[in-house]
Amino acid sequence: MQVFRGLARSDALRESGCALTIGNFDGVHRGHQAMLALLTNEARHRGVPSCVLTFEPHPRDFFAARGGRPDQAPRRISTLRDAMLELARCGVDRVVVLRFDDTLASLAPQAFVDEILLRGLGARYVLVGDDFRFGARRAGDYAMLDAAGGAAGFEVARMMSYEVHGLRVSSSAVREALAAGDMARAATLLGRPYSVTGHAVHGRKLGRELGFRTLNVRFGHPRPAAMGIFVAQVQGLVDAAVPAVVSLGVRPTVEDAGRVLLEAHCLEWPASLGLEDGYGRCLRVELMHKLHDERRYDGLDALRAGIAQDVQHARDWFAASTGGAQASIRA
Repeated sequence: MQVFRGLARSDALRESGCALTIGNFDGVHRGHQAMLALLTNEARHRGVPSCVLTFEPHPRDFFAARGGRPDQAPRRISTLRDAMLELARCGVDRVVVLRFDDTLASLAPQAFVDEILLRGLGARYVLVGDDFRFGARRAGDYAMLDAAGGAAGFEVARMMSYEVHGLRVSSSAVREALAAGDMARAATLLGRPYSVTGHAVHGRKLGRELGFRTLNVRFGHPRPAAMGIFVAQVQGLVDAAVPAVVSLGVRPTVEDAGRVLLEAHCLEWPASLGLEDGYGRCLRVELMHKLHDERRYDGLDALRAGIAQDVQHARDWFAASTGGAQASIRA
């Protein structure tokens, strides 16, 4: 999959044309996946690349920050990296990431069609959701886009909401499930366990001082949709998933600096790896069950005792969920 930052190569993009969809794709949930399957099919029929046009920052992030109320922005399900990985898994040929700024926010709907869809991307087919809006003040809608397509010679299609068990699948629904700690419902909406991907980086090494070594992965957004302590499994260390207990948040006892970090303590370190061999690896950490929200402990001794309790609860969860298969994990 090719990823383009902006329209610097717009001549090449325009000449090849594309079948296009537009959106934020936060989480790339099952509704997104259904839309992308239709998009790639339509692209094949037309002999053009499938293309996703998305924005960073999220437009609601931009408007919340501009209004001085960043806490009003939606919590982020996936980092841009994770979204790109899921889009690639869905078979998308190209992703164009436009920086959402004052210039883009002020672009009138017809100008958006002319400058972005036609001159920038050479769109021949545009697929949007049933609630799609575009252009300054969200003045553009499906009817306006369809009329513009008829005048300019590109086809426009609309996909209605995707439902699971009678419930509309949306990024908002995924955020609600993650905020409630309902990881099973989140997995149903996503079509996979909720996960965070990134390279393991060195931290302060406080975990090993406390007796619980961790692998650290940065979450590239200040407001993740999921926060707290989780039972998890780590992919990317060895061929098999490694059971773990994970903290995702701002570490209120030791830092609370607003920087979001995922810390994974493996319940059993793979025997084939040296103690330092996890660093630099690209890990996929799947959050399977929430134990509790982050807690501020009264000192490091209390923190150590709290981690020990979380580790035991994670072992108990694995033992119960696998019929005892994980009960032999070494302390």
